[in-house]
Amino acid sequence: MTDTSDTLPADSEAHAPRRSPLLRLMRYLPLIAPVLLWAVPCGVLLYTGQHWPLPVTLTGTALFVLGLVGMPLAMGRGHGRRQQDRAAIVGDTLLGGSWILFTWSVLLGVLLRLALTVAGVGDSQDRARIVAWAVLGTTAVLLGWGYAEARRVPRVRTLDVRLPRLGAGLDGTRVALITDTHYGPLDRARWSERVCETVNTLEADLVCHTGDIADGTAERRRAQAVPLGTVRATKARVYVTGNHEYYSEAQGWVDLMGELGWEPLRNRHVLLERDGDTLVVAGVDDVTAESSGLAGHRAHLEGALDGADPDLPVLLLAHQPKFVDRAAAAGIDLQLSGHTHGGQIWPFHHLVRLDQPALAGLSRHGTRTLLYTSRGTGFWGPPFRVFAPSEITLLVLRSPQATATP
Repeated sequence: MTDTSDTLPADSEAHAPRRSPLLRLMRYLPLIAPVLLWAVPCGVLLYTGQHWPLPVTLTGTALFVLGLVGMPLAMGRGHGRRQQDRAAIVGDTLLGGSWILFTWSVLLGVLLRLALTVAGVGDSQDRARIVAWAVLGTTAVLLGWGYAEARRVPRVRTLDVRLPRLGAGLDGTRVALITDTHYGPLDRARWSERVCETVNTLEADLVCHTGDIADGTAERRRAQAVPLGTVRATKARVYVTGNHEYYSEAQGWVDLMGELGWEPLRNRHVLLERDGDTLVVAGVDDVTAESSGLAGHRAHLEGALDGADPDLPVLLLAHQPKFVDRAAAAGIDLQLSGHTHGGQIWPFHHLVRLDQPALAGLSRHGTRTLLYTSRGTGFWGPPFRVFAPSEITLLVLRSPQATATP
């Protein structure tokens, strides 16, 4: 086993591998990103040949500078030590808006301008102004639509999942999945109630929450989370922690979910039995748990399966899809995850794929293991979802051993 202690040879620094330019650049990303998000749209809209009247140019520039300064300040006050919800709402909204504006400034600033040039539309100033209005119009439409998508009750996505080791008695078992509710600065207590009402219409045998309940402590977001106590399941309601719990006193969330009647699966399992067949339902803490410093919190698959019959099929709850490498090595039949939000605001999904093996939907890993990755039930931070709709998922487990219905 590799020694990870702080005791190193005296000349270790001399032999340490140099960091790649990309890794060095990533260190400065928090400083570079806000500048790009505001400077690029400012240039595309105001300084690429539009020749707006001077008051328009000055006012527009001032607004971009205000956004560049105000966004990190608001996010710092909202998500830092002060935890001011109003500041968080402002900062998160500016972040989402600037990302959409940046994306379409780049796309339309290049593609639309090129198309107009090839088509011979107007002179240079006309084309520049058409691009500017197109960027602003597209951004406004996507912000309005994205906000409505983020705040609505998710649609139910239903799919059959065939598990070769599932016994015939468990054929048709209904598993409802919600995840990444992210109760936060925007009060969504009524939204939470409606989500739970929708889950109850599914008449599920098992209801799962795969983490990231909220942004904030259980005490602070309790009113939004309490409706989870109304969720019904014929067999069990189970929950595992996500990474955001470990930013907000995770044990408080574990305790609250237990109080609401959910079974926290912290590196343990329960058995779901029906008509003589059994399914192992296991859960692990999020992969960030160990680094949180909370005693006893870590992602421990061996502990979750301890005492389980290895011949039984296993349904595993793990917040992040990337845990599937360990799941596949252990021969897990089906892993349920969230975390990715499906990218939440296009085209952020490209960055998500750098960290996770799956973005959304059902995928196969290894010879046996299936992974279902939910796009999430709520939203994180910016109150927008663009080309990444939220979902409540109903998975109907199917057994190849079941007798076909005539």
